[in-house]
Amino acid sequence: MQTPSEHAYPTHWEADVVLRDGGIAHIRPITPDDAGRLVSFYEQVSDQSKYYRFFAPYPRLSDRDVHRFTHHDYVDRVGLAAIVGGEFIATVRYDRIAPADEAEVAFLVQDAHQGRGVASALLEHIAAVARERSIRRFAAEVLPANSKMIKVFTDAGYTQKRSFEDGVVRLGLDLEPTDASLAVQRAREQRAEAHSVQRLLTPRSVAVVGAGREPGGMGRTVLRNIVAGGFTGRTYAVNRAFPEEPSRLEPEGVPAHRSVGGIAEPVDLAVVAVPAEEVPAVVADCGERGVQGLVVLTAGYAESGGRGRARQRELVRQARSYGMRVIGPNSFGLINTAEAVRLNASLAPELPTTGRVGLFSQSGAIGIALLSGLHRRAAGLVGISTFVSAGNRADVSGNDFLQHWHDDPDTDVVLMYLESIGNPRKFARLARRTAARKPLVVVKGARHGAAAPTGHAVPSTRIPDATVSDLLRQAGVIRVDTVTELADTGLLLASQPLPEGPRVAICGNSESLALLTYDACLTDGLRPLLPRDLTTSATPADFRAALSAALADRACDAVVVTAIPWVGDTSAADLATALREAVAAAPTAKPVAVVHLEIPGLAEALAAPVPDRSAEDAGVPAGGVPGGAALPASGTTDGSGRRDGDGAPAIRIPAYPAAERAVRALAEAVRYARWRRDVAVPGRVPEYDDIDEEGAAADIGVLLKAHGAVAPRAVTLSAPDTQRLLARYGIAVLPALPAPDPDSAVDAARRLGFPVALKPTAPHLRHRADLGGVRLDLGGEAELRRAYAELTELLGKPEELSLVVQSMAPRGVDTVVRAAIHPTAGAVLSFGLAGAPSLLLGDIAHRLVPATDRDAAELIRSVRTAPLLFGWRGSAPVDTAALEELLLRVSRLVDDHPEVVGADLEPVIVAQHGVHVLGATIRLAPPPARSDLGPRSLPLY
Repeated sequence: MQTPSEHAYPTHWEADVVLRDGGIAHIRPITPDDAGRLVSFYEQVSDQSKYYRFFAPYPRLSDRDVHRFTHHDYVDRVGLAAIVGGEFIATVRYDRIAPADEAEVAFLVQDAHQGRGVASALLEHIAAVARERSIRRFAAEVLPANSKMIKVFTDAGYTQKRSFEDGVVRLGLDLEPTDASLAVQRAREQRAEAHSVQRLLTPRSVAVVGAGREPGGMGRTVLRNIVAGGFTGRTYAVNRAFPEEPSRLEPEGVPAHRSVGGIAEPVDLAVVAVPAEEVPAVVADCGERGVQGLVVLTAGYAESGGRGRARQRELVRQARSYGMRVIGPNSFGLINTAEAVRLNASLAPELPTTGRVGLFSQSGAIGIALLSGLHRRAAGLVGISTFVSAGNRADVSGNDFLQHWHDDPDTDVVLMYLESIGNPRKFARLARRTAARKPLVVVKGARHGAAAPTGHAVPSTRIPDATVSDLLRQAGVIRVDTVTELADTGLLLASQPLPEGPRVAICGNSESLALLTYDACLTDGLRPLLPRDLTTSATPADFRAALSAALADRACDAVVVTAIPWVGDTSAADLATALREAVAAAPTAKPVAVVHLEIPGLAEALAAPVPDRSAEDAGVPAGGVPGGAALPASGTTDGSGRRDGDGAPAIRIPAYPAAERAVRALAEAVRYARWRRDVAVPGRVPEYDDIDEEGAAADIGVLLKAHGAVAPRAVTLSAPDTQRLLARYGIAVLPALPAPDPDSAVDAARRLGFPVALKPTAPHLRHRADLGGVRLDLGGEAELRRAYAELTELLGKPEELSLVVQSMAPRGVDTVVRAAIHPTAGAVLSFGLAGAPSLLLGDIAHRLVPATDRDAAELIRSVRTAPLLFGWRGSAPVDTAALEELLLRVSRLVDDHPEVVGADLEPVIVAQHGVHVLGATIRLAPPPARSDLGPRSLPLY
C-alpha cells in the first residue's frame, strides 16, 4: 500500500529546460486542474500525430480520457507536460506494468513544436521520475512510420532492446544512466544552452524599453550606444509616455512606440530600463509579442533585500513562462562586435575593437573597467568578440556563456570575472571542456570568506578558496588573483602562441631590468637563461639580432625583451619594427613579451595591426611561420597565434610596464600549455583485482541501517567497522588494540609483538603530537609501563585518553589523505603532509573524484612540501608509487559508494618501501542527490 505522502504533488519534479532552439519550456506533473489545457492541446495536434499516438483515428478526447490523463497517483501512473506561455506543447505518461519495475511510456508533441527537442527533454525527466519510483525499465510501442519518436528513444543513450512484432516496433529501455546516456544528455545541454546564448547575441531587432524623451538615463544611453555602434539590425525605442501614433525619436532617428506589442515587426531582444515596479508589465508585453530574450538593466532586485529577492524570482518565473531567457537584472549590458551584428546593448560608451576575446563579468563596475583597460592597453593588439555583464545572474550565467564559447569560431580566449560559483561541479566540467580547446582565465572575488554580493540568484558555495583554486587548476582554468593579471594574461594568450616549455631567454639594453626579469622567472617557476645585455647603446638593429638569435635557439621556449629609454634619435616605432621583423623571420613560433620602462608609444607601436609583409618577403607562407611547432593558443588560431580581424597574418607583441607582470602572464601560459599537452593523453582510473565493491556495498547498507542514519546527518564508524570497510578496497590499517590499563597494554603489546607505540585516541587528543602524547619504539614491558605512567600523568586518566597500543611502522614521511563529499562540488580528494604543513600552513592539495593516475601523481607533487617525499637535502626518497595507489584506492571507495561522505586517513606514513595507515575514520550518510546525473534543468528561481 502506498503512503499518503507518495501521492502528494511532487513539486521537486518541476523544472525549466532549454530546448534545442534555445527557447525555454517548463516541465511539471499534470494535475486534474489541467483538463482544459489538455483538451486545447489535443485539438491543436494533427490527425497524423494522433494516429501515431493511439494507432487509430482519434479525433477528440472523451471525458473518460481527459479524466484518465489528468488524474495520477504519482507512483504507478505519472504524466508530465511541457508548457510554454501557460499552454501545453507536449505530454508524456507512464503506467506501471508487470513486472513491477517496468512501465509503458508514450509521448505526444504538438506539431508546431516538433523538432525542438521537447520529447528528448521529457524522456530525461520521466526516466528520472521512474527511477525515483523504483521503475528500472521502459517499454514503448511505436508505429514504424513514426521515425521521429523511434529516434527519440534510440538516440537517448540508454541500454535498449528492439523488436518488430505485429506491425509495431517494440522498444525496451534500461533506465540506469550510462556513460552514453550522460554523454548524450550533456551534448544536448551544450547545444541548447549555446543556442540560447547565440539568440541573445545575434538579434535581428532590438527594442529598448524605457528610452526617455530627453537625453540621459539608462534607456536613452543604451539606445544611443546601439545606434552609435552601428547595429546591423532594426532598433526601436519604447516608452509608454510616447505619443499614441508611432513616431521617430531624434536625434537617434529610430521608431518610437508606446509598447513592444505596438511594433509591427518581430522583436528578438528587449533591453529593459524601467523602474522595477514596471518590469512585470514590460515582461508580459514582451512575452506576448514573442520576444526571445531580455537584458534587464533595472536595479532594485535581490541586491536590495528580501522584497527584491522575491521580485527577482518572479521576474525569472514570468520570463521563462514565455520561453524567454534573462540577462540580469542589475546588468551592465551585452556586446557583440561581429561585423554582421555590431551590437552594443550596454552602458559602455563605445563598441570595443573587434577581436577574439570573450569577456564575462558578474560585476558591471569590473566589466567596464576591463573593457576600458583592454581598449586603452591593447587597442590593435587584441579585441573583444563578445561581452556580457550578468548582474545578479538570476537566469543566464557564466556556465551558459561557457557553453557558447566552447565552439564559438569567433572566440579564441575567454576571460571571466566571478564573485561566486553556484554549481562548481558543472562549472568545472564545462571549464575543462572549454580549456581543452582555448584558454580560460578566471579571477574570483570574495576569495577570503567575504560573502558574495547578495544579489546573486545562485548562492555562493562554502568551499575553501584553496580547494576551489585546485579544482579550477585541475580543470585547466588559468586562475589569477587580480583584474590586472586577468588583462595581462589575456593579452599574452590572445596575441602569442603557447610556449613549448619553461625556458625563457632574456635580452635588452638594461642589465638591472634583465636581472629583475630573471628573478621574476625563478619566482614563478620558469627556467630563465642567463640574460643577454645589449648595453644602453643598443640600436634597433641590435635588438633585432638578439631577438632573432633567441628565437632560433632550440634551448629557448619564450623570450622576454627588456627596454629602457635610449640616447639618440631612435623612435619607439623603429624599435617596434625591429622586433616585429625578428619575430616574422623566426624559424619557429615562440611567445615574445616586451618589458619597457617609460618608453612612450612603444606599446602602441607593438600593438598596431600592421600586416606581416616581412613574412611574405622572407618566403613565409601566409597564415603562419615556417616550421612553427608551438601549440596554438586555441583550437582556431594558426600556429603563430597572430591574426588580424580579417584573417590576415600580423605580428603583434604585448608590452608590460613591469617585469613581474610580463613574467606572471608568461608563467600562466607555460602552465596552461603543459596542461593542454597532458590532457591530450588523459589519465586512467585503474582497476584493482582485490577490490570487493559488492561486499563494501553490503557492509554500508547494514551499517546505515544499524545506525539509523537519516540524510544529511552522517554517522562515524567504529574503528573495527572502518578497518573492515577499508580492507574491502585493499587498504590496511596498522593493527591497534585498546589499553585501558597498564596490564592490558602489556598484553596487547605481546599479541602485536614488540616494539610498539602507545598513543591516545580521544577526539580532543587525536593527532596532537605537539602535546607529546605519543610514545614510539617501546621495546619491552618495563619501557611500556613507564610510558603508560608518563602519559597518564601528563594528559589525564586512562579512561579520558582512550589509549591504544599499535604496531610500529617504519620511519618515513607522515602524510594525510582525505576525501569528502561537498554538496555542490561533489567528491574531493585531498592530500598533504601531517602536522604543521597542513594544519598551520594549509599546504593541502585537492582533486575531484574519480581521480586518475595522472591526478594522483600531480596531487602529491603540488603541495609546497612535496620535496620531502623525493629526497630533500640528501634524505632517502619514499615510496610515492605506493602513495599514489593509496590515493587511487580511496578515490575509488568514495566514487563507488556516495554514502561514504568522509574518509580521513591520518597519519599515513610513507616509507622507503610501502605506505602504512596508522589511523582512519569513515563517515557514512544516505547518498546526497547528484544533480549532474539528473535530467537537464535550469536552476530554479
